[in-house]
Amino acid sequence: MRKTILYEISSLYRQHFKVQGYLFGEGEKALCVVGSVRGNEYQQIYMCSQLVAKLKKLEEEGLLKKDQEILVIPTLNPYSMNIGKRFWPTDNTDINRMFPGYAEGETTQRIAAGVFEKIFPYKNGVQFASFYMPGNFLPHVRMMKTGYENVEKAKKFGLPYVILRDPKPYDTTTLNYNWQIWETDAFSVYSTTTSSIDEKSAEQTVESVLRFLAAEGILHYPDRGGYRSEVFRDAELLTVRPKKAGIFRSKIEVGDNVEKGEVMAEILDPGEGCVIEKLEAPQDGTVFFRHTDPLTYASTAVFKLLPI
Repeated sequence: MRKTILYEISSLYRQHFKVQGYLFGEGEKALCVVGSVRGNEYQQIYMCSQLVAKLKKLEEEGLLKKDQEILVIPTLNPYSMNIGKRFWPTDNTDINRMFPGYAEGETTQRIAAGVFEKIFPYKNGVQFASFYMPGNFLPHVRMMKTGYENVEKAKKFGLPYVILRDPKPYDTTTLNYNWQIWETDAFSVYSTTTSSIDEKSAEQTVESVLRFLAAEGILHYPDRGGYRSEVFRDAELLTVRPKKAGIFRSKIEVGDNVEKGEVMAEILDPGEGCVIEKLEAPQDGTVFFRHTDPLTYASTAVFKLLPI
């Protein structure tokens, strides 16, 4: 294992901003894994740390293919993570909306440009991603339909689901989209949580990356099973939204199967504590996403169901 500084900015008042990576093997740039891009992605940086520990051990045992290189970047945004702020501290911009970056632009544009210059040559790219809304997911691989997506490769992670979604205009500045446009096979891998650590889900996600490396012939690793991935489009998920704002009290968990008409959650009046709305399942399905904040606004997506 070799440590490397991929990008650095000097600072007047604190330690220099540094994006650090961990390199394994030498030769063809086979895989780059990016962890947290936002300051609250604790699960994502944790998964990278566990992947680094696994790869270090496997490299010492001689199980990495000799002519292949793997790069793991635990975080692109240590400043925000240090203070628990989701976006860039000074102007609240999102690094994952700045790719491929601009070397003469604003700070987050320069960070994106400096990092992307180093990682775009990799054959495969994995981002441990998070959703823009607070909540828990079933573990899955997500890809944008750019015309460059590789569904068969996505199945090699052995996660339960592979989701395809049509990109929206704002997606064109994300890391996943630009990786694909620059001919990297890019995959966004979603764990269950974001701002808290879930050991079981983290282990499942790390194992999925090792399984992918083994399937691609980059790593000698025993087959530990996995799933035969179900492929579907993001538009197939059914979204459940409350009509009223209030305290959110869920009665189900991610991964539960629900029947049409089953009460999935209640919305409580914050002042009186009475139930002001019950959210029922629109049809039979599996709970793919569940809102986790204690409060919810009206018309917020609090559940996403995969129809059965």
